[in-house]
Amino acid sequence: MRARRLIAAASVAALAVLPLAACGRSAPDVAAYVGDRTYPVDRVDAIHDEAQAAYAEAMKASAAQQGATPTPEQLKLNVDRQDILNLLVGIDLGKRIATERKVQVADQLSAEQIGRELRVPNTEYAKLAAEWYDLYLGLEAGLPPAELTDDSRGDLYDALVKAGVAPAGWSADEQRQQFEQAPFTRQVSAVSEALQDEVEELDVTVNPRFAALEIPALLQTQNGLQQYDLPYVDGNGQVTDISTPEPVATEATEQAAS
Repeated sequence: MRARRLIAAASVAALAVLPLAACGRSAPDVAAYVGDRTYPVDRVDAIHDEAQAAYAEAMKASAAQQGATPTPEQLKLNVDRQDILNLLVGIDLGKRIATERKVQVADQLSAEQIGRELRVPNTEYAKLAAEWYDLYLGLEAGLPPAELTDDSRGDLYDALVKAGVAPAGWSADEQRQQFEQAPFTRQVSAVSEALQDEVEELDVTVNPRFAALEIPALLQTQNGLQQYDLPYVDGNGQVTDISTPEPVATEATEQAAS
């Protein structure tokens, strides 16, 4: 999700997940496995398509009031299926972290307000976004600050540059100096580390059509709350190619191999 401004408020919606229905973790129609739960690709698609349809209708209605016709590009929601999976998995892991570490999560963002802000009213996407941001803000405030390494500092800086929050071109020394004056850098890194711990503990597996898992993070700026995506699982880490599972060894193949 790449929405740039959100307004603090109240209320969240519950997220339903499907239990693991089959042995193995290699079904191509599963977007992600989190412990004994699965998130089907069809569900990711449905959430995205519903949000896209709502956004297009909202944009058409707004343009009609001005006697204009929106272009196809203007009707396209700036949210993709990766963003949807980030929310689904992030909520699952975030709830576990909050429970395990006794972090208080308050109702700060409502689905209604996010729906209006992002022009996706009455959608599951708006409900998920509200629930995730409540979790994220609670974890950011409730987890002990993390110590930054050069790698974690660089990853965070790259995410901020990509979102247009930080200027490009800072050296490693400049990143270190700037981040020392910004407490949020240690807080969001704490959330990232906690999510990585859950990924390892639960053996999270992601379909290779999704390049990464990212934290949809919030940052207070002079222009209001801005959102940026901080990866905590990438293609070189926990992401596994689950579309082509390894063949099951049989007695015949074992004898042939020997």
